[in-house]
Amino acid sequence: MKKSILILSSLLLLAYLTGCSAGGSFMANNVTNVDLSEQNFEFVAKNVEGFSRAEYVIGISYSSGFMANTLALVRTGGSAKLYDDAIKNLWDNFKLEYGSTEGRNLLLANVRYDTDILNLLLYTQTDLYIHADIIEFEE
Repeated sequence: MKKSILILSSLLLLAYLTGCSAGGSFMANNVTNVDLSEQNFEFVAKNVEGFSRAEYVIGISYSSGFMANTLALVRTGGSAKLYDDAIKNLWDNFKLEYGSTEGRNLLLANVRYDTDILNLLLYTQTDLYIHADIIEFEE
């Protein structure tokens, strides 16, 4: 009996340690100062949304401020790059309504991150929403 429990515990620990983990966002310290004292810009879109989702089994997801983290055994859907996928989706949504971004001087402003996390006994799901206003500068 003890041997069976030890083997089962070892297998569970091994499966957990070889599982997958995803989390965080890339928060660079790149700062660009833009002088908005001139009237050379306009808000071309407000509250544009980007969305991404990841789904896992046997794990847990949690959010800490603007970062969503997951520790799980297997990813069953979505991508491990939630923030990258959500930004790409935001730009795709912008292009659908406002046209191409090629050759345009665009800037994301008032960027907001929201997460919706579902933790069930054997399943966890993380939804990431990014909202932003988009400014276009004249040449």
